[in-house]
Amino acid sequence: MVRLKTALLCSVLGFSASCSRSEPVISGDAAIPPSFDTVLVGMIYTGSETAPIASYVTIKGGYIDAVGTGPFDLDTVDQASGFDGDIILLDDGQVAYPGFTDAHAHLIGIGQRELTLNLEGTASIAELKQRIAAEAEGKAEGEVIFGRGWIETGWPEGRFPTRDDLDAAAPDNPVVLVRADGHASVANTAALDAAGITDATPDPDGGRIERDANGRATGMLIDTADRPVRALIDEPSEAERREALKKGAEVYASYGWTGLHNMSVDIRDAQIIGALEEAGEMPIRVYNAINPGDMDALIETGIWELNDGKVTTRAVKFYVDGALGSRGAALHEPYTDQPETSGLLLLTPEEAMAGYRQAYDNSIQVTTHAIGDRGNTLVLDWYEDVLPVERLSYDEGPRWRVEHAQIVDPADIPRFAGLGIIASMQPSHAIGDLHFAPARLGEDRLDGAYAWRSLSDSGAIIAGGSDAPVERGDPMIEFYATVARRDLSGYRGENWHPDEALSRGEALDMFTINPAFASFNEDRLGTLEPGKKADITVLDGDIMTVPSGDLPGVKAVMTIVDGEIVYEAMAE
Repeated sequence: MVRLKTALLCSVLGFSASCSRSEPVISGDAAIPPSFDTVLVGMIYTGSETAPIASYVTIKGGYIDAVGTGPFDLDTVDQASGFDGDIILLDDGQVAYPGFTDAHAHLIGIGQRELTLNLEGTASIAELKQRIAAEAEGKAEGEVIFGRGWIETGWPEGRFPTRDDLDAAAPDNPVVLVRADGHASVANTAALDAAGITDATPDPDGGRIERDANGRATGMLIDTADRPVRALIDEPSEAERREALKKGAEVYASYGWTGLHNMSVDIRDAQIIGALEEAGEMPIRVYNAINPGDMDALIETGIWELNDGKVTTRAVKFYVDGALGSRGAALHEPYTDQPETSGLLLLTPEEAMAGYRQAYDNSIQVTTHAIGDRGNTLVLDWYEDVLPVERLSYDEGPRWRVEHAQIVDPADIPRFAGLGIIASMQPSHAIGDLHFAPARLGEDRLDGAYAWRSLSDSGAIIAGGSDAPVERGDPMIEFYATVARRDLSGYRGENWHPDEALSRGEALDMFTINPAFASFNEDRLGTLEPGKKADITVLDGDIMTVPSGDLPGVKAVMTIVDGEIVYEAMAE
């Protein structure tokens, strides 16, 4: 990529193909500076149905000024006086797209993953113990060791870690390790003792304390059961929260994301994000969905936007159930590999009705976490009960969302479009869960699992996300999962319904125009068209044509938000 701020000599730089004078797009006196601030020239997918591929876009004041399909006359810019904008010439193989938006992630968790003990990629309990022991070496006796990101699927031990495993690695420190999905933790004896959890402690509402055959607590705590041990971890200071939020946004810009729908947000964090934006330290666009406990505060302050929607807070996030991996997802029938449980419900009908009605009456968008088939049925039922009949459509509805929609009863699939409900889904869950979901569910319930094609064909709008830090948060992994429906090694497994994959055009929509619609922004985001915000993702490959196996290796080379370059890869 060549990026220039001053006049250029096309013939010297060797861009004769892009600098043809045969079809100039700027007319008039060459001494007059162009009206735009920036021009990007190269291979561009616009996302527009009328002109899906362009050869240049011009940007003015943070908006797309013009989109062209013919040669761009760079000499005209070169001869103009007073032009001080950016001229961005894409190299061969580099391609620009509408800005990618992650429709479901947790910004503070992404930052904290970079700043604390990150257990991603841990390959076994033996390795987990080694990493804990190494962390304990730098801790004072009694100091809490906290980490996140482990997942036991694929471990040679074939089981969850236990308190005994952690005790062997760090007997003198409380240890609390959150599973990758965020819906379970494992704690050692010191942490259980400090939190007051004993073998006789009853399961809390919406949670489960795992116990062995003798009734002894194993250290595995599912959903709400891990709150006492999480309370052992010091509450981050405002400065630490600010650092984590800023770090998370910087990481996301480097991945090529121009925006993020920020889920389960403490309203204090929403305010910090707003302060970062006002200070010029928030590189990406953030759409906040707060916790239900903060809804009164949002109603008091009112739905708010900063800088023409760079930061928006207008949604609330509920939870109806837990996660599939830790068997907290609410199922209609028991788990195949643990038939004594059908999962957990984290929301009562009374709580749902009260919260949903309060949100609707105050024009706050509702999103609800639902992973299991029973969880999804309940949420659709409750939405249908609360919303007026005339608002049960995408055209007239409040654009309420189901976050995850992982396991859906096939009978419920048409209800998403029929009720005007957005399915906010994270494709990488399907290529991680394929290693354990068949055991959890049995073959029959795989028919409605991660059913992107069935939902799309029924007319549902699917907003694509990653759920980072549960997953890595790389948009190319998400795109790959959508179109290949295989894990990163190429494995799919039997009966994993390859027919549920989507086309590349549909996948592009999932991460561009569909998140824009899901955040009421389709008129200013999601495609590269004149009058829309200049949010652009530039990659080092053509994801619409490269072999699917190469997609995870494609990287961002530039991220543009509001017409400003917020990330640029270093030249190798």
